[in-house]
Amino acid sequence: MKEKAYARAGVDIDLGNRVKATLPDLLASTRRREVLGKVGGFGGLFALDLKRHRQPVLVSSVDGVGTKLKIAFAMDRHDTIGEDLVNHCVNDIAVLGAEALFFLDYLGTGRLEPHVFTDIIKGFARGCAANRCALVGGETAQMPGFYQAGEYDVSGTIVGVVEKSRMLDGREIRRGDAVLGIQSSGLHTNGYSLARKIFFEQLKLKPTSHVTELGNTIGDELLKVHVSYGLLVSRLLKQFNKAGKPRALKGLAHITGGGFVDNLPRVLPKNCDVIVRKGSWDMLPIFRMIEAKGGVPEDELYQVFNMGIGMTAIVAAQKADAILRAIRSSGHPAWAIGEVVAGSGLARVI
Repeated sequence: MKEKAYARAGVDIDLGNRVKATLPDLLASTRRREVLGKVGGFGGLFALDLKRHRQPVLVSSVDGVGTKLKIAFAMDRHDTIGEDLVNHCVNDIAVLGAEALFFLDYLGTGRLEPHVFTDIIKGFARGCAANRCALVGGETAQMPGFYQAGEYDVSGTIVGVVEKSRMLDGREIRRGDAVLGIQSSGLHTNGYSLARKIFFEQLKLKPTSHVTELGNTIGDELLKVHVSYGLLVSRLLKQFNKAGKPRALKGLAHITGGGFVDNLPRVLPKNCDVIVRKGSWDMLPIFRMIEAKGGVPEDELYQVFNMGIGMTAIVAAQKADAILRAIRSSGHPAWAIGEVVAGSGLARVI
């Protein structure tokens, strides 16, 4: 059969249709009862259960995974990127107390490679299923000449819901509150441009280089999946922020690009600062290596990387020990890493 003109130009619609035909099976694990319609429609349909909320507030976020993709390309490993993206987006709305409802993805590439597409979608599905979030749709764009051979980009949009009266906005944060830090798995999805410069240009490592202090190849270490804290946050809110009682959990900050310095102020009142104390948590080996060999000023490290803390919780001091125990019992290493003091809405690492 003669090849179609559009395929000769680099866009194979028939291949795209064959690959997308596998989506219903791949996405079956992400289905929620509120999802209407089928995969492949012009829009994803989700019937919000209004009986569960008196004043529902929809919470949305959109993000990508940055140059972490460069590591996936170099390792020819594409099964974790989708999960990274889902977890990142889940965390961004979890800090407001929101439950993740549904997720949509975007994949742009020069040439659609079926095995790469399938691995990416499997990651999306795995992340959505683990977070009880429906994957209701997406877009796959073939754009020859726009991307380097073998490369692609991904982004995702998430929508969640929170009861207005139970939304976390930091307004109740006061001087004397405690700051808890919950461990990350590594860089998560931020700081990769600097990390790649340190590891591959300065230290002359290859993605496949085994690094003794990491017990891993540097490529596999950098591809560790971004931790989701969504279900943990939900459990903590149910246990410690019961209706009609003072809130023990007052604010959450997802430590992404900007580190402690830029993310903690996003939840602080204007009359409070946060002090984060270095050495108060067990730093992951990847960050000890960056600190020792990267040649980057220490202050900048704490503004670029999460330094081993993926989420912070600002809590009433008298409940800090109980919340810390609850976090650890859920399988997440966590520490008391600082406190709230009088100030002007800043975060300081000392």
